[in-house]
Amino acid sequence: MKFAIIAAGEGSRLAQEGVSDPKPLVRLHGEPIVERLMRIFHQNGAEEIVIIVNQIHPSTQDFVRLLKDRHPDWHITLEVQTTPSSMHSFAVLSPHLKDAPFCLTTVDTIFREDDFTAYIQAFRQSLQAGYDGCMAVTDFVDDEKPLYVGTDNSMNINGFYDDFQPHLKYISGGIYSLTPRALCTLEQCMLEGKSRMRNFQRALIADGLRLKAYCFPKILDVDHASDIAKAEDFLSCR
Repeated sequence: MKFAIIAAGEGSRLAQEGVSDPKPLVRLHGEPIVERLMRIFHQNGAEEIVIIVNQIHPSTQDFVRLLKDRHPDWHITLEVQTTPSSMHSFAVLSPHLKDAPFCLTTVDTIFREDDFTAYIQAFRQSLQAGYDGCMAVTDFVDDEKPLYVGTDNSMNINGFYDDFQPHLKYISGGIYSLTPRALCTLEQCMLEGKSRMRNFQRALIADGLRLKAYCFPKILDVDHASDIAKAEDFLSCR
């Protein structure tokens, strides 16, 4: 199984709020969030970790290369490219993901390590049951523009929605575990000029892929300076 990280955003809101480090290098309890992700991925059996960073922040590129040298057993593959959207970044990573199931997330997705391990185990079990993917969801809403996820009573995903509806309990957690079959849907989305990950997720349903939802108690994003302390508090609590 492979793991992939989208870390090509500009992090403009953090910079405007006085955070000097690029988002991937923001530290939680002293550990850069990109290193934290890679460490967790390695601990969960990553055969390869592929990451895309932008050309705007050379310090991020340098740090990832340092991690490659320091941890050769993490099997890091680095792509450096500035892209217009997360889905374009995903497309850059996709050639590395064609030969094995994979887990993809953005660099600022913050979760507890034991929750993530349980999620990866659930994904592996879903593959044995014939599913094409397992998406992280949560009923904790702390997002400016959440993507609501529709499920049936067995946690099979049947839709993705921009607006809240009374029957919707979960939002997307921004962690996508998929089989290479999903890359055909990604390719078609790119051909059609779609540019948001939520449109890719809708297209997966339209293409008939079977997706399972796995609920995390809580997932946070680091979009604002205030989110750093919030994330540290979250990771400290048990």
